[in-house]
Amino acid sequence: MRNETWHGERRRRRLVLVPCPYQGHITPMLQLGTILYSRGFSITISHAIFNSPVPKTHPHFRFVPIPDGLSESDISSGDITHILSTINENCKLSFLHLMESQEDEIVCIIFDEHMYFAEAVATKLKLPTIILRTTSSATFLARFALLGLKAEGYIPCQDSISNDMVPKLHPLRFKDLPLPKSPDFKRAAQLVLDSYTIRNSSAVIWNTMDCLEQTCLMQIQQECPVPIFPVGPIHKIAQPTSSSLLKEDSSCIAWLDKQSRNSVVYVSLGSIASLGEKEIAEMAWGLANSEQLFLWVVRSDSIPGSNWTEILPKGFKDGLGEKGCIVKWAPQKEVLAHEAVGGFLSHCGWNSTLESISQGVPLICKPCFGDQRVNARYVCHEWKVGVELEKIERGEVERAVRKVIVDDEGKEMRERARDLKEKVEVSTRKGGSSYNYLNEVVDLIMSF
Repeated sequence: MRNETWHGERRRRRLVLVPCPYQGHITPMLQLGTILYSRGFSITISHAIFNSPVPKTHPHFRFVPIPDGLSESDISSGDITHILSTINENCKLSFLHLMESQEDEIVCIIFDEHMYFAEAVATKLKLPTIILRTTSSATFLARFALLGLKAEGYIPCQDSISNDMVPKLHPLRFKDLPLPKSPDFKRAAQLVLDSYTIRNSSAVIWNTMDCLEQTCLMQIQQECPVPIFPVGPIHKIAQPTSSSLLKEDSSCIAWLDKQSRNSVVYVSLGSIASLGEKEIAEMAWGLANSEQLFLWVVRSDSIPGSNWTEILPKGFKDGLGEKGCIVKWAPQKEVLAHEAVGGFLSHCGWNSTLESISQGVPLICKPCFGDQRVNARYVCHEWKVGVELEKIERGEVERAVRKVIVDDEGKEMRERARDLKEKVEVSTRKGGSSYNYLNEVVDLIMSF
């Protein structure tokens, strides 16, 4: 057994963390690992080979890949339900062998809710487990509700009711539901059940906070057999590190440094969403016509089969000058923390939503699929710190950008965003709710 020391006094207790292999899940898991490492634990990241995290960004962690058995056709299908189900089927035995071969004593396994094979292995080895949920608690409730709505005939959702409110899920409309992209609803529903069922785990860690989702969290805790710990936003507590699967272009920071306070709209639709050529053109002309400065992330695969900026409309770049900066991928947390950024046109993935709220940056919401629709609805109609972009059309883009950055119409929204930033800061400071819940998590692990 290795003799590791903490501050030269005692051997660190080892935790095994099992992330789900998508950017929005890997990021908070690695951030949680950073926090727990700072609290004196050794960290092993046990991960699928698909979308492997980059070990060099976390030199203090031990990274151990698990053969996931995914074929090229599995991955290219883009069917997340199928990919996650396959990983859970294929990784259980390999993970068991991995855990049995560890030289260190494992104190606890913390696994992403979608990596439930880890719980089965831990149960066999009589190891404690804790679940990490990386979506909003509102998404959790909405996904759970899908099963009943399907049984009641509401799904598939008819256009005639898409704008109607979903019973018992205020403020969600039917079109805001986090419906799976998978064509196989039955298999997607089974994935939800497998991911959300608590079998033998001791607790649930949640990347959210009381000041944002208190009502949803209270509802969940009433029905949950184990304690839940909303310790978010995790990125605000963790030491800054990069966990990006894509190479970040930091040159945009120098461009932002030249701009005045709250003058730039940052545009990024995440690491997965793709746009059509017409939508790219409408986005481009909407940004230009708004006459506001913009930093736009255009991934090289933003349109499948394209190379990079040749997808932009003819003549657009010619008149751009210093009004805009276009990069393939940006260091997002650093961008949103920059004083020049006054708005964020986002797909509303949960990490992006939390990062924007944490910096007091109002959002222009263009959700693409899944939980993004739930997050966007809460941003615009519950927390009221954003506007919804129903479709990518140049006039709509122009109006939304101007409202968020300069128009009087958006003044109250900008003030609410600043107020919410302060609430988040209070939550994560010593004595705040997220800070206290994190201490409870550490105490729980130490009790195992």
